[in-house]
Amino acid sequence: MAHSLSAKKRIRQNTKARARNRWRKDQIKQVVREFDDAVKANDKAKATEQLKAVFSTLDKVASKNTIHKNAASRQKARLSKRLAKLA
Repeated sequence: MAHSLSAKKRIRQNTKARARNRWRKDQIKQVVREFDDAVKANDKAKATEQLKAVFSTLDKVASKNTIHKNAASRQKARLSKRLAKLA
């Protein structure tokens, strides 16, 4: 167990950051799941709308360094490809 004040503070900070990062990643999973539902239903209009929400969420999370910007870009490309297959 940490004994120094700075070590205790780092534990507190890491706990908060971990909770914040988990929440952000859960947000990504939630909007991607909604996009998946629209794709499975073959609803191109709804899927296009959901894709915008996914892009927005991924960009926000990447800007906060929760995920790497290239990982966000890769995920956006893969989801765009899935939407293009609907047409």
